[in-house]
Amino acid sequence: MAEEKREEFQLEEAFGKIEALLSKLTDRNVSLEESFSLYQEGVKLLKLCNDQIDHVEKQMLLIDEEGQTHEFS
Repeated sequence: MAEEKREEFQLEEAFGKIEALLSKLTDRNVSLEESFSLYQEGVKLLKLCNDQIDHVEKQMLLIDEEGQTHEFS
């Protein structure tokens, strides 16, 4: 349970950072070089989010009475 809360917090934090990056990218005073840097940081954060979501999806399996696993739907 503590791990789930930690993952949720990291996702929420990453989403907040992505939102801040998007806000900076829309600023017309941001240089092209800084835009590239912000973009790269955003891509890394999106990959982190995707990896964590994939991890949670893999954990979301139901185990039936015979011990067989089934996808959660």
